[in-house]
This record gives sequence, structure tokens and C-alpha cells, in this order.
Amino acid sequence: MAELHPILPFSGTVPRHDTALLVIDMQRAFFSDTDSLGRAGIDMAPLRAAIPGTVTLVNLARASGVPVIFTRYVYMPGMVDFGALVGVAPEARKQANSLGYGTDEIELIPELGVRPDEIVIDKSRPSAFYGTRLEPVLTGLGIRNLVVCGVTTNICVETTVRDAGQRDYGAYVVRDAVAEFLPERNHYALFGMAWMFAHVCDIAQVERGWAAVPATRAG
Repeated sequence: MAELHPILPFSGTVPRHDTALLVIDMQRAFFSDTDSLGRAGIDMAPLRAAIPGTVTLVNLARASGVPVIFTRYVYMPGMVDFGALVGVAPEARKQANSLGYGTDEIELIPELGVRPDEIVIDKSRPSAFYGTRLEPVLTGLGIRNLVVCGVTTNICVETTVRDAGQRDYGAYVVRDAVAEFLPERNHYALFGMAWMFAHVCDIAQVERGWAAVPATRAG
């Protein structure tokens, strides 16, 4: 494998004020070999690398007074919003009701311990902004910064972060709490986001930033 270009380093402070943790698509289907994606021939094992870091961030956010917002990739009944997907076996996935509403595989993994008062945004495209209530929720909460984790780095994380950057949100992608199917894709997704759309940081930097200031938010 050719030498990879270095990711621009981040040496600033991850803000806690007016900040939310955005957890992208940490659903059973993206980690299970026996649900629809695994049955379609996709090796889900690489994505499990995102679980420990994401769990750490969720617990850290709760302890720091930072709102946690989860997203789920979910299609409507009848797969009417499935769209013109390319990639691995799209027609087979449609026939299998992959990520279909009401299936067990769309549920967020139990390790996250999602609380009844935490926000869950359903979407049917890679971006958490497209066709969802995410932006009104962020506006209502007074959020201007997003710390982002989850799966997959190159698809839903990156697409969401690019949309966040174009809406003038401060975006911070946590490199040890995301995962992708191939290491090269993971690296260059982070590389591209760091070039213009986000700061790429790690869990230790988030922890230091959130410990540095009082847990206050605009109200």
C-alpha cells in the first residue's frame, strides 16, 4: 500500500459550549454478520472498531452536560424511499427490506444505553441533514458545534460533516470513534474532512476540552 498523506493535525480546544455529540448510525445492522448487510456479503467486522470509542464519548457527553443526538439509517415501510443506490447488491437489499422500518436490525446497539429523553433522528440518505429534522433540533437547542462519531467514516459520517460545514457548524470528527470497511477509505475520508470541513481530533482531546469550561449552553 502506498504511503498515505498525513491528516492535518488539530491542536485547538474542542468546545463544550453550544455543542452536541452527533452519533451516526450505530445500529445493529452495521455490526452484525447475520442481519441484511452481512447476508448481502459485506464483512461487518471492521466497523466494530467504532464501538468502544463511541460508547466512551456518549458517556463523556452525558457526564459533561453535552446533548447526545443519535441517527439511524431507516427506510419507510415498503422501501418507498430506498432510492437509486449503487454498491453492494442494492436490489437484493431492497428485496430483503434491509434497514427497513420496524425491523430489529435498525435499532441502536445496546452498548449505547440510549435514554428515553435523548434525541434519535431517522434518515434514509447518508447525510443526517437531508430530509430530516436535525437542523431544527440543533437550532432549538442553540447548537453551533458538532462532535461527530459513528459509522461509516467515508459515507454517512463524511456526508453529514460536509453538510454541517456548509451550514457553518463547527465540526469535530473523532478519529478513534469512527470506522470504515477499508483502512484507506477511513484515512482519506478523515484527510478530506480535515482539509476543509472539520477538525479531526481524538477522544483525549474531546475529554480535555469538555473538562476545561463549565457546562453551560445558550438558552
